[in-house]
Amino acid sequence: MVTKSADKPLIRALKGETVKSPPIWLMRQAGRYLPEYREVRARAGSFLDLCYNPKLATEVTLQPIRRFGFDAAILFSDILVVADALGQKVGFEEGRGPVLEALKDGKDVARLNLDGFHDRLAPVYETIGRIRQELPPETALIGFAGAPWTVASYMIEGGSSRDFATAKSWMYGRVTDFAALIALLVEATSRYLIRQVEAGAEVLQLFDSWAGALSHPDMRHFSLAPLRQIAANVHAAHPEVLVILFPRGIGAGYLDFAAEKFAQGLSLDQSVPLEWARDHLQARACLQGNLDPQLLVAGGRSMSAGVARILNRLGKGPFIFNLGHGIVPETPPEHVAELVKLVREG
Repeated sequence: MVTKSADKPLIRALKGETVKSPPIWLMRQAGRYLPEYREVRARAGSFLDLCYNPKLATEVTLQPIRRFGFDAAILFSDILVVADALGQKVGFEEGRGPVLEALKDGKDVARLNLDGFHDRLAPVYETIGRIRQELPPETALIGFAGAPWTVASYMIEGGSSRDFATAKSWMYGRVTDFAALIALLVEATSRYLIRQVEAGAEVLQLFDSWAGALSHPDMRHFSLAPLRQIAANVHAAHPEVLVILFPRGIGAGYLDFAAEKFAQGLSLDQSVPLEWARDHLQARACLQGNLDPQLLVAGGRSMSAGVARILNRLGKGPFIFNLGHGIVPETPPEHVAELVKLVREG
C-alpha cells in the first residue's frame, strides 16, 4: 500500500497534528559519525564531488534511514552549493571547513549570475529524484537551503567567522552592495527550492545558522524578511509544500517568526526554554528540536533525562523531535539508535 504524503508522521505534525509518537529525524544525520558514510566519503573525491554525485549522495542520504528508521530523510548536500552555482569559487578543507574566494566589493557581486545555475545544480535535483524513489513509503523527504544572511556571510568572509566583522562591514558600510547580494540570494534560493520540490522534496528546511549574530532589528531585516520572501516565492509555485525555518540563536526573536506564520515549522536550538516555547510558539507553528547534540554524545541517563524533558514539555502539541543543531562527528551510532527508541517509546 502506497503511503500518501499527508499520512506521513512528519507531514501530519507540520500540518498541526499532535502525533502520539512524535516523528524524529536529526540534522546532519548523514555524516561522519557513521562508518558507512566515511567509507563512501573516502572514495568520493572532494566534498563537493560527493554533493554533486547523485549515486553517492543518494547512498549517504539513505544510510541513516536504513540504520535507524528515521521519519524523514534530508537531502545530502551543502548550503554553499548555491554560492558555487552562482559562480563563486567554493572548496572544503579537512579540519577547516568551507573555504571560498571571498567577495571584495560590488564588482565581485555583479560577476555572480544565474546563467547556468540550474545546470550546475542538476545533479542535486537528480539526487532528490533518486532518493524519493528509494525511500520507504512512510518516510518524508526534506530538501533544504541556506538562508541569504548565512550564505552571504560565508561568501563575504571567505569561510566561517567568529564575529562576522567583514560581513557586517558590508551590511553597514556597503549598503548597496550588500542589498544586491541578498537580493540575488533570495532569487537564487527561491529557484533552487522550487526545483527541489519539482524533483520530489515534500518539505523544505531553511537554515539560518548565523541569525543569532544579528541584532534584533538586523535580524528582522536580513534574516526574517528574506526568508519571508523565499517562502512566498516557493508557495506561489507550490502552495502545498511545507517549510521549516531554523534561525539559530535568535532567542526571543523566535516570536517574530512565529507571529508571521509564513512557515509551518520552527526548529529550536538548545538554548530555547522549553516551557517558553510551548507557551508562546507552539500554538502558531509545529516546533522541532532541541536536544543538545552533546547529550547524544554522552548517552546514558543524561540523554534519557533530556529526551524525557523535551517530550514532556513539547510532546502534547505539534512537534518533531530533533537536535538543537547537527550531529557532531564523535557521536556513537548506538546512542542514536537508543535516542530513536526513547522517542518512539515515549
